[in-house]
Amino acid sequence: MTPRADGTPPRRGQEPRRGSSAGKAGKGSPEPEGDGQDERGQDERGRGFGGIGDARAYTPRGRTVRESDQRTRNPRAGRNGDPFRPSLQVLDGGRPARGDRRRDEDTEPPPQRRSRARSEETEPEPRRRTTAAKAEGRGRTVDGRKGTAEGRRGPAEDGERQQRRTPERGRSQPTRTTAGAGRTRATANPRRGTQARSETRGVRSETRSGRPVARTERPGARTERSESRLDPRTVRTRPANRRPAPSVPAEPPKLANSTRRLRLGTVLALVLFVSIGVRLVVLQVMDSPAEAESLLKQREKRLTELVLPAPRGSILDRSGKVLAHSVEARFVYADPTLVVNPQQVATQLSPLLGVPESTLVQLMAKKKRPGGGESRFEYLARGVDIAVANRIDKLDLPGIGSDRDERRDVPGADLAANLIGFTGADHTGLEGIEARYNNLLRGTDGKKVYERGQGKLNKEIPGGYNRETPAAPGSSVQLTIDRDLQFEVQRYLSQYMEDVNATVAGAVVIDIKTGEVLAQASYPTYNAQKPFDYKWTERDDAVSSVITDPGSTHKAFTIGAALQEGVITPETQIPVGGALMLGGVPFTDTHNFARGTKLTVAQILAYSSNIGTIQIGQKLGKEKLYEYQQKFGLGRATDEGMPGESSGRLLEPSEWSGSAYGSVPIGHSVDATLLQMAAGYAAIANDGVYIQPHLIKATVSGKDGKVTPTAPPETHEVLSPGVAQELREMMEAVVDAKGATGTKAKVDGYRIAGKTGTGKLLVDGQYTSHNAGSFIGMAPAEAPRFVIGVFADVPNGTGGDVAAPAFSKMMSAALLHYRVPPSGSPAPKFDWKD
Repeated sequence: MTPRADGTPPRRGQEPRRGSSAGKAGKGSPEPEGDGQDERGQDERGRGFGGIGDARAYTPRGRTVRESDQRTRNPRAGRNGDPFRPSLQVLDGGRPARGDRRRDEDTEPPPQRRSRARSEETEPEPRRRTTAAKAEGRGRTVDGRKGTAEGRRGPAEDGERQQRRTPERGRSQPTRTTAGAGRTRATANPRRGTQARSETRGVRSETRSGRPVARTERPGARTERSESRLDPRTVRTRPANRRPAPSVPAEPPKLANSTRRLRLGTVLALVLFVSIGVRLVVLQVMDSPAEAESLLKQREKRLTELVLPAPRGSILDRSGKVLAHSVEARFVYADPTLVVNPQQVATQLSPLLGVPESTLVQLMAKKKRPGGGESRFEYLARGVDIAVANRIDKLDLPGIGSDRDERRDVPGADLAANLIGFTGADHTGLEGIEARYNNLLRGTDGKKVYERGQGKLNKEIPGGYNRETPAAPGSSVQLTIDRDLQFEVQRYLSQYMEDVNATVAGAVVIDIKTGEVLAQASYPTYNAQKPFDYKWTERDDAVSSVITDPGSTHKAFTIGAALQEGVITPETQIPVGGALMLGGVPFTDTHNFARGTKLTVAQILAYSSNIGTIQIGQKLGKEKLYEYQQKFGLGRATDEGMPGESSGRLLEPSEWSGSAYGSVPIGHSVDATLLQMAAGYAAIANDGVYIQPHLIKATVSGKDGKVTPTAPPETHEVLSPGVAQELREMMEAVVDAKGATGTKAKVDGYRIAGKTGTGKLLVDGQYTSHNAGSFIGMAPAEAPRFVIGVFADVPNGTGGDVAAPAFSKMMSAALLHYRVPPSGSPAPKFDWKD
């Protein structure tokens, strides 16, 4: 069908053709009332609806509007709710004005816009693809050249296009046509831009693949399109959803070849890894020894090894009171490799440290270590006061520093100093308990290896190499010593020994039930804070190390053995008087008894008769006497806990000569310490049971404070309880009998049993001209609690004169300190006639 002529008026009120989209009212239907606007608000003038033939005439490929892209439809209100119903729109007067286009968009109710958007979003995918294919067909001319809806418009549209916003390259904006007052407008749909681009890409991919969409050209189509531009009432199809088909965009610029880039990146990565591997092989195989040696040398220059002294354990008394402990101090050290001028530094440090300059220069001199390499650490002084160390640090001397240290402190100064001992500058025990239990007290030193700078930055490098092995603290040693009793015993010993001009003396207090040494004092003593200010003889422990002939104190052992063996009884009388020649050596008594005078065993003890004791020893025999000497603990060290304890010496029976039968029973030709003799007397006091004397009560762990008691002491029976009791009663005569040798050992309110002795001090295997006077006794005699032994090396005097008075004071203090009640029964009567 040919289109209408330009001057032909629209058909109104005529019978619509079959398939026409005109209203169904038929011929003569009245025109709608109102202002000429239909229900869309559009002007009816100059506009009409044609039939299906007209639709075919104005479709480029001869298709109906219904066959075109459904996504470009713009449903009209009042079209019986069918958005796919084909329609024709006659535009009178050409393109609508610009103002009308905006008005047309504004007049559309918002609900309809939203419904259109929803319909577009829910449109099925197959329909979208079909629409895209059809849009491609409409977007091209017959000869295959690209074209758009805008390209088919007249020259009037060119000016309007210039005012529009330029779309993105490669994308076509959909055309939107609005009828109104003969004006038309092409707009972009902002709500469907993404989908339109997707569809456009789909079209482009088909074209680039070489399979263009088939097109059908109706004869005369180009003529009809040319004429339609001249017709003032151009009839155009318009999709129901107002979305025109997008035109095919221009070919985008060609991107770089991704495969080529991937290959290039792979090659670069392989080259990088191969280079790293080759470098590793070179370092580990070819240059490894040289590089390692170089790195080690550089590292050694920066590393400093610092010894972390382990906290030394304390020495405590039986109640946990401190006898010796360590206090915080500082040690000053030098790194010889960093010291610039050793002589100048020594001059500055010598008055502060109290160390000679020559010694400091020698310590700061560079030297090689035994394992190779230069020494980086040398102690200059230890136990330095914190204030002095701070002054040295302020000098900021290169290679000189200080760190935490300890200094041994003895709160009592000379209290038990000969017993406790002291430590050296390196905290190693040198004498006494400190030396004997050094390994237990010292613990294990730690070590710190770290990097430090050089020159003015001679400090630890933060974040540098730092490896620290913490030190393990040492354990503490708890002694059996009673600090208060030790003070009293030491005080009385010093007081009396000074009065008698003693050169050396000692005293010991033993608990006879446990064998614990409650006090052990020596004279002279020294200040343990400054041990090197005294001679070694002044620091010696006289009780455990000084050997003497025990003299008459040994007579108790001889008589006790004879009683135990039954060769004598307490009532046995022995004739004395005159002199007894044995091996060409005369033996006499200090008391001038007439020849033939008979003495009881108690009298022999009270007057310390040599002749009477020798005769008892002869009855006992040398083998038995030697046997009991060993049972009483002579001839071997007691192992109480002191280092350097003397074991003494006994003559074996095979070694006895003629005079030995006279000297050994009375305590000569016998080498023993005061501690050994006191332990033997403790056996008599303990009903004949010997208990090994000991100084260590327990050890206290430095890690967790756990207290571990020492093993029980060794014990064995020497005398029967009955014999021991008989011997103690006879020994009371030494203190209570008139004219006895030990009357100065009395203690008011208590019964005392003991024995005096006068021997010789043995020095370097030779006897001195001095006398070694001693007294060993026990109290209360009826039920002994303590045994105290005192000896002194004096120019003149006997044990009864120099040792018994000191014993009295010490025993009184011990009984009072431990609140031992006085004796409840009187001492035996020893009323002998001369």
